[in-house]
Formats: sequence, structure tokens, C-alpha cells
Amino acid sequence: MLLTQFSKYSKECGTDEAGRGCLAGPVTAAAVILPPDFKSDLLNDSKQLSEKVRNTLRAEIEKEAICFKVVHIMMDKIEELNILHASIYGMHKAIRGLSVIPEFIAVDGNRFKTYYHTNKQEIPHQCVIKGDAKYLNIAAASILAKTYRDEFMKKIHQKYPQYNWKQNKGYATREHREAIIEHGISSYHRKQFKLLPNQLELELD
Repeated sequence: MLLTQFSKYSKECGTDEAGRGCLAGPVTAAAVILPPDFKSDLLNDSKQLSEKVRNTLRAEIEKEAICFKVVHIMMDKIEELNILHASIYGMHKAIRGLSVIPEFIAVDGNRFKTYYHTNKQEIPHQCVIKGDAKYLNIAAASILAKTYRDEFMKKIHQKYPQYNWKQNKGYATREHREAIIEHGISSYHRKQFKLLPNQLELELD
């Protein structure tokens, strides 16, 4: 079973993102503060769980969390900042959207920038490699980021069914790359990414 949180602070938030390695769609970030006594035998890194389990956990997290926030960072911001900084920007934005100011931030991964709340107060943080498989609050953030992003990709699939985003969620599958070759790119593709192995000139839809 995962530990509830990294620090001894009573209001620690976990934060994570989904979609960083995709060719299309937003990068989605989430921040969650769980109650100190929160327990779950199911909750784990979202990548290790089925879609059905993730959706069950999402409902549980949203019901039990002290507070949570999920944000989509769209392609124009990714292009402006680059994907790493857009991911961090998204996590900062999610943290700022929490209804409770966290006392500590547990971050999945190894890169983050110091977060200052609106009152210029610096909130201490700790990066944790594979944190979504170690701490419940980071795992909860990973579940929310993943499920909200998947939901978004299924929605835009209806407009661009040729890329089969409801299945590949914008990741660089062979099918997705072949669809780019055949149909060109959409307004949801990240134009600065290497969309094809031998980067071809593509028309913007």
C-alpha cells in the first residue's frame, strides 16, 4: 500500500501531469489535497490501472479529497513554453486553483520550479521520482490528470475521427503517425514536436 503523503504537513498537495509525450492535445495537470486518514488499496500510478479502475478511483478521489483542481494546458502554450515548462506551468496553475492553500507540495518526477502563492508565500516542495507509485496524493493527481485528459481526447475525436484519439489519446502510435501522413495535421497537433520519424512538410488542417 502507498504512503498517504511525503511530508508531515497536514495540508500537503500531490501534483502530476498527463500527456507530456503526446503528439496532439493538451498536457493536463492536477493537484490534490487528501485527508490525512485517506486510505485506498486500489490507488496507484494511473499507468498501471485499467480505464475502469481509474474512473472508479476518480469518483472516489473527487468525493473524498479536501480539494482538487485539474487544468488543460493547450497547444499554443506548449509551443510558447516547451513541453517541460508547460507541464510545470500546468501544475502551478492547478495548485493555485485549490480552495485550500497547501503547506507542502509533493511533485511526481524530477523537475519543478519553486511555487509562490498569490500572497508571494513560497510553498516548499519535493520532487519524487515515480512518486505516483509511492504516495497516495501524487497517485490521486495522476488519476485525475489521466482521466480528465482521456475524456478531452475522446471529445475532440468526434471532430477528428481519422486520428482515432479515443483509442490512442494522441500518443505516437504507428496508427496515429500513419493518419498524420495520410491526412496531415490538425489544429490539436503540437507542431514543434517531431510528428513523423522523417519530419515531413505537413499542411495544417
